Amino acid sequence: MSRGGKVAVVGSLIFSGLVIYGVHYQQRKERETMHYGVIKDAERQRLKKLQNLQDLEAQRALQTELEKDQSVRR
Repeated sequence: MSRGGKVAVVGSLIFSGLVIYGVHYQQRKERETMHYGVIKDAERQRLKKLQNLQDLEAQRALQTELEKDQSVRR
């Protein structure tokens, strides 16, 4: 095999290896990004639930306060 042929084969092997590494690196980063999104969604849901519970308690307290001032038939 000529020297030019060897250089071409080695060059194509190096290029292929770099492309494969780049694709795997990109996939790993995308997976991490998607996982971070799941974590953010879980935290957002937890905060929303906490806010809803606080709103419910405030509404119950308001209802109790208003029922003291008014006669309510149930």
